[in-house]
Amino acid sequence: MDLFDLNGNAKKNAPLAERMRANTLSEFFGQEHIVSETGLLFRAIKLDRLGSCIFWGPPGCGKTTLANIIANNTDGKFVKLNAVSCGVADVKAVVEKAREDLRMFGKKTYLLLDECHRFNKAQSDSLLPAIERGDIIFIGSTTENPYASMTPAIVSRCRVFELKRLSDENILKALKIALKDKQKGLGNLNIVADEDALNHIARTAAGDLRVAFNALELAALTTDAKDGVVHLTLKDAEESIQQKSLSFDEQMYYDMLSAFCKSLRGSDANAALYYMQRLIQGGCDPLLIIRRVIAHSAEDVGLADPNALVVATSALTAYERMGLPEGLLPITEAVIYVCEAEKSNSVVIAMDKSACDAREIKDDNVPPWVKNAVYGSKEDKDMAGQYKYPHDFGGYVEQQYLPDGLKDRVYYIPKDNGYEKTIKEIRKRKGKKY
Repeated sequence: MDLFDLNGNAKKNAPLAERMRANTLSEFFGQEHIVSETGLLFRAIKLDRLGSCIFWGPPGCGKTTLANIIANNTDGKFVKLNAVSCGVADVKAVVEKAREDLRMFGKKTYLLLDECHRFNKAQSDSLLPAIERGDIIFIGSTTENPYASMTPAIVSRCRVFELKRLSDENILKALKIALKDKQKGLGNLNIVADEDALNHIARTAAGDLRVAFNALELAALTTDAKDGVVHLTLKDAEESIQQKSLSFDEQMYYDMLSAFCKSLRGSDANAALYYMQRLIQGGCDPLLIIRRVIAHSAEDVGLADPNALVVATSALTAYERMGLPEGLLPITEAVIYVCEAEKSNSVVIAMDKSACDAREIKDDNVPPWVKNAVYGSKEDKDMAGQYKYPHDFGGYVEQQYLPDGLKDRVYYIPKDNGYEKTIKEIRKRKGKKY
C-alpha cells in the first residue's frame, strides 16, 4: 500500500483503461488462441511455471495486462522497466537484486520489459546471461515483430506469444462490463448508452481496447446528466472517438466494399475511385481501402505487373506517415495503377494449388541432394555431392527439387498478360518443360 495514498485516490483517478485492467485470466478479454484453459500459457500461469517469454501484438490487445496477471499469480517478485527509459545500469541493478533474492530466499524475479524491441545490443547483452542462468524470468512486451526487431540471442531463449487485435465483440463486451462495474468502472454514473453508440466505439477502436475505454470514459464524463441519467448517443460516441459513424447501413457498406473490389479486378478506375471516396466519406477507415488494394495487386494483377504490389505497399507507407488528407493521394494513385495494370490470377492459383498439396499430400521426403547436408545423416552428406549448383551451369540447370510424390506437379503457370509473357520467354530459353 502507498503510505501517501491511503484513500486510493491514485487508483480512483486513473484512466478507465487502467482501472478495468484484468487481474485474472477469467477477466481477460480475447486471445482465446493462447489463454484457453487447455492452452500452454494458461497452464503455465496457473502452475507458476512460466519461463521467459515475449508478448507480441498491436496496441491495446492485452500484452501488459497478461504480464500483470502473471504478477498477480506468481509467488515471485515482479519488476517493470521500459526499454525506452532504462539503461544498462538499470538492468544490471535488477539482475543483481534478483540473483541475491534467489540465492538467499529462493524467490524468483519476473522482469517485465515494455517496448522491448527498443533494447539496444549493449542492453540485451547485459540481460542475456541472467536469462541463461535463470536469475530472472524475462517477459517482453512489444508491438514490433521480435524476430526482426530484437537481438536473436534474446528471442531464441524466449517463447514468443503472438496476440491478435481484439474483435468488435470482445470490445463491446468489455464496454458493457465497464458501464455496470461500480468498483472499477462507470457503474456509479448511472449511464444509459445506446447500442449504436457502443457499436460505433467498438468498431472504430480497431481492436484497441484502450482506445475504446478512453472514448467511453470521455463521452461519459462530458455528457450532462438529465434527471440523474447520463444518456450516451451515437453523436456522443462520434465526438468522443473523433470518427463519424458510417452514413449507410451494414448491408450497403459491404455492397460498396464488394463493388470497390470488383472494380479493381475489372479494371474500372472510375468506379473504383467513386466507391473508394464514398466509403471513406461515409466513415470507412482509409487503411481498409489500401489493404484491399494491396491484396488485389497480388491476387488480380500478380506477375502480369509485379510493380503493382510495390505501388500499393508504398501507398500504405505514405498514408501512415502523411495521414489525412494528403495521404489519400498515394492511395488514389495505387487504386488507378492496380485498375489499369495488366491482370493475371496465376499467383493465387499457384498459392491455392500448392497449399492443397501441402495440406492433403504432405510428402516430406525431400530429395537428398537438396537437404541440409551439415546436419543430415551420413547418407545425406554423401548424396549432397549430387546437388547441381545452378551458377556453375550459367544460372540454371534442370534437377529435381520436389519430393518424388510431387515431382511432376506444376503450380505456377504464367499467362500471356503483361510481364508474364516475359516469364514464359525466360522459361523457354531455359528449356523448361512447363
